[in-house]
Amino acid sequence: MSRQKISTESRKEERFAYLLLLPTFIVLALVVGFPLVLSLWQSFFKTGSGINPETGLVEKGDKFVGLQNYSAVFSNPDASQQFWNAFGNTTLLTVVGVLVETVLGVIMALIMVRGMRGLGWVRAGILVPWAIPTIVSALMWKLIFNADGVFNRLIGHQVLWTTEGWQAKAAILIADIWKTAPYIGLLTLAGLQTIDTQVYEAAKVDGASPWKTFWRITLPLVRPVLVVAVLFRTLDAMRMFDLPYGLLGMLDSGKTLSMLSWYEAGQSRYGEAAAYSLYLFAYICLAVFVFVKVLGADIMGDQNPDKKKRKKLRGSGGAGAASSAGPAIVSATSTGSATGSTSGSTPSAGAPRHAGGAA
Repeated sequence: MSRQKISTESRKEERFAYLLLLPTFIVLALVVGFPLVLSLWQSFFKTGSGINPETGLVEKGDKFVGLQNYSAVFSNPDASQQFWNAFGNTTLLTVVGVLVETVLGVIMALIMVRGMRGLGWVRAGILVPWAIPTIVSALMWKLIFNADGVFNRLIGHQVLWTTEGWQAKAAILIADIWKTAPYIGLLTLAGLQTIDTQVYEAAKVDGASPWKTFWRITLPLVRPVLVVAVLFRTLDAMRMFDLPYGLLGMLDSGKTLSMLSWYEAGQSRYGEAAAYSLYLFAYICLAVFVFVKVLGADIMGDQNPDKKKRKKLRGSGGAGAASSAGPAIVSATSTGSATGSTSGSTPSAGAPRHAGGAA
């Protein structure tokens, strides 16, 4: 078959694929694109309320104000205080919460991946916090953090957890970590179960310590799954609403950007609410960009990973070896280099060990 005919067939298949995807694109445009455009349009208006001091008439309807709702975050003292307080709370709860959840989740996964009696019950028990609806968890923790609640009796001090102050932020973090650390643990466990046990056997033969085995083998090999899990969890934490609202109500100490936007909309200030929502949207987009471009999160799924590896090797001057060796050797080399590095041996000594399964 000629190259031209193959190219024509390929283009036909590509057009047919786009045709099949067209209904999905239309639905996405309606449920995602339209609300975004509508929010952007609404953010340029201010809802009229009260009496205009210049005309003495009652203002009704929406008035075009341009970028005033956005600039008010920097120029209006009241709006600025509300916005930056919510922005700080959102950032603090996201960074601290996700960091602690990641550490605990990895520890849970490392425990669960080992064969032991009653492992099924352990996994089911870990899933319970994640399965409980968030608002139910919030109300449950509100009872626990009550002044006469269980938490104060355990620590032996009278702390008003659900009042303004640092303790309110700590209460949200404790409840959030309890609920979502199992999520990262289960996703990390799925990544750990894909690692070839021969890699660990080779490291054991090389005399690698448990810490080196974890740092040089487990963590690099589970990293793609872990980064995507942390990315999803970060996005979820940045738009947190129900947990702090159910636990603290509208206290400033627990108010997030989502809660602030919802509150402004409830006061019929739709322009301000839309502006805050778009600020949060831009913040989330920035987080996704950092995860994808800096940390290498593969959220799209690589359709041809071997081609990508060969392209990377070609760029580093190893094109000839990679092309002739094929995907199996590329995979063996990458895994073998991780194995060999645990004991300081050269990568070439580790590659054949994994490829041939001699270890």
